Amino acid sequence: MIRTCNLQHFRDILLKLRSPSTLRLQRVSSDSTSDSDEDEGPRFPGAKTNWTEKLKFRHSDDIKPLPVYRVMDNYGKVIDPEQEPKLDKDMLLKMYKTMTLLRQMDLILYDSQRQGRISFYMTSHGEEATHIGSAAAVNDKDLVFGQYRETGVLMWRGFSLLQFVNQCFGNKRDQGKGKQMPVHYGSKELHFVTISSPLATQLPQAVGAAYAYKRAKNGLCVITYFGEGAASEGDAHAALNFSATLRCPIIFFCRNNGYAISTPSKEQYCGDAIGGRGPAYGIPTIRVDGNDVLAVYNATEAARSLSLKDGGGPVLIEAMTYRLGHHSTSDDSTAYRPAEEIQNWESPSWGHPIARMNQYLVGKGLWDEAMEEKWRKDAKQQIIQALLAGEKVTKLDWKEMFTDVYHDLPVDLQKQMESMEDHLKKYGEHYPLKNFISAP
Repeated sequence: MIRTCNLQHFRDILLKLRSPSTLRLQRVSSDSTSDSDEDEGPRFPGAKTNWTEKLKFRHSDDIKPLPVYRVMDNYGKVIDPEQEPKLDKDMLLKMYKTMTLLRQMDLILYDSQRQGRISFYMTSHGEEATHIGSAAAVNDKDLVFGQYRETGVLMWRGFSLLQFVNQCFGNKRDQGKGKQMPVHYGSKELHFVTISSPLATQLPQAVGAAYAYKRAKNGLCVITYFGEGAASEGDAHAALNFSATLRCPIIFFCRNNGYAISTPSKEQYCGDAIGGRGPAYGIPTIRVDGNDVLAVYNATEAARSLSLKDGGGPVLIEAMTYRLGHHSTSDDSTAYRPAEEIQNWESPSWGHPIARMNQYLVGKGLWDEAMEEKWRKDAKQQIIQALLAGEKVTKLDWKEMFTDVYHDLPVDLQKQMESMEDHLKKYGEHYPLKNFISAP
């Protein structure tokens, strides 16, 4: 009898000390079994869920796909007036002019690569709204980690045409001193981390920066851009998970343009694209029309507010868009997609981002054909002048390949530099050394 009482007393103590992560003991009476505790759901620490007695596997078709948020239809008409952002004339015109200036610069620099004037280039044709809509919605001091197709974000923040050109030429005025591939921009002054070529490496780096911002309590967030192809990298999954568990103030901005170079999205993933992964990581997520600059603006503005609210946390934006140009000057996209597909997306009836914004401004009486013609001529002239000016700037001394990385030049690099020096003494006449001068 005493032994029975002690066991009951022990049970009572355990029940009082139990925690949500501890398996609960069930009281059992002599005449019936109580299921009141089971009605509260499973107590396993690994997930929040419910009981079921139906043997059923969950399939992607069982879950409704995320809808695509938009503000305008394909012809620039606002569908729901309450969703139209309250932006003034100057802001709207800056958005449009930056989109079209980017388009013009891409056309001219792409042609300059074909002429052999620069070695490499990547355009942003068809994705201009993702750049400008998001850049306009965040604080200019928010830190940006780009992939390699976010030129418009830097342009919005004030990176000059000459700075773009200098970087592509790798001349002595290039802030990267010619050590980066063309279009791999960076600007400490504009809070834009220098782009690196390997896919998705920027994502965990961005999370680390966001965590530092959280600890600093500086009221700023981080925004990082990537394509749906980069989302297949392990770094993407690690970044999403770490940001969620650490509650970092960061916006993950995925440009889903349908192709990872030559691989179409249907061969990249199953399930509900990239946006479908957000809720699985516990991240608030929205899918937006990436060709609607106003929708991108609204989504990014709301995402920034959400990322900083009540301690902050990550937000995922999946911008649905289409890459009109080749992946780069090293690519011929007609080898893996029909020309008709590209022509369809270039058509205003398919919601081309620049045509749609143009029609929106015309409808509001803020733009007309005369203004369009004048602006395009001015923009083209500005870019050509920058191109010609950048082309005349000499490059740094070739020894910069070896210096300015280590404080003390390692022995192996010292030997390589000496070998290069000997080579040029013998065969220097075969190289355009007149285009290189000693660093100032």
